[in-house]
Amino acid sequence: MSNALVSSMWDAVIGQPHAVELLQRLTEHPVHGFLLVGTEGCGKDEAARAFATTLLTGAADPSSREGRLIAQQGFADVHEIWREGASISAEMAQDIVESASRSPIESSHKIIILHEVHLMAEAAVVRLLKTFEEPTAHVVFILLADSLVPSLVTVASRCVVVQFGEVSPDIIEAQLISEGVAQATAQSASHGAAGSIERARLLAQDGAYAARRLAFSSVPTSLDGSGSVALALVDDIVQRIEAATVPLEEQHKLEIEELEKRVKATGERGSGRKTLLEAHKRQLRRFRSDELRSGLAVLAGVYRDAMSHAHNAHKTHDYAEAVAHVHTAMHNLGLNANETLLLQSLFLRLPIVRGVELS
Repeated sequence: MSNALVSSMWDAVIGQPHAVELLQRLTEHPVHGFLLVGTEGCGKDEAARAFATTLLTGAADPSSREGRLIAQQGFADVHEIWREGASISAEMAQDIVESASRSPIESSHKIIILHEVHLMAEAAVVRLLKTFEEPTAHVVFILLADSLVPSLVTVASRCVVVQFGEVSPDIIEAQLISEGVAQATAQSASHGAAGSIERARLLAQDGAYAARRLAFSSVPTSLDGSGSVALALVDDIVQRIEAATVPLEEQHKLEIEELEKRVKATGERGSGRKTLLEAHKRQLRRFRSDELRSGLAVLAGVYRDAMSHAHNAHKTHDYAEAVAHVHTAMHNLGLNANETLLLQSLFLRLPIVRGVELS
């Protein structure tokens, strides 16, 4: 999160004016279910919290007690739920149903923010449908999905759907510059952020970003057909990504220190430390996944480039197959696959590309 001062929680939603305007209008006539759809990092998480705060308090004031606690995922009547494992299971869905049946503690409504519903198991969808069809008066569901997959069509029909577009590199670059980032750094970070302002902020602090991209792009020309070289390349990339998490871990330390200072000063009950630590784990996992996806996209680009040269016509099938393998690996990252084993399996299957084949 940027240190820039904001007057409204909506200010944290960058480059989504149409979605923000629609959500602000919807707070005047709320229904029981909302489905926010957009790629990871597009701002829908921040929008969900601003929306929840407005529904409960009439405003999205980040300095209010409710706004501050909701932003930190620590308010009693706003429950944020993430999947455990590869999908949202039927067991998790049952827990959500039971939570929805309980009355709010200190507000007029209870709000349940359910993340990654595009990864909801079919049995979980079936279990939740009755709750969506016959909602209790005091519950509002805010569902977040990266895409509107077929299994969500029925759920979507019971909700107001709000689409979030991918934030363009130009908008992210302008935002970073407004926060004091140098233009060249902002440009590089914005193009590697895959539409995520939070990732762009981290990359702007990361002097080794270009070196990591080079490490991925050099894999096809570094392979020699031996398992030892493939595994060594994986070890190098994994170590680079681990080193890249340091700025985020430092940010997490500061957030813990700020939380402890506030608890000591105000004597707040239920400090929210556990919730914050869980959020930090998710952020680190997401950062590593984003790094791998970004690097794998670079890797796939090398094979596509090799395919474009006429003198490689006899290898087109091998290179096309390599691109398919890379895309499969990118997909499997979302299934909580072991990152090191995933890369090892991939690199051992990739064909060699000689430098001359790229000329």
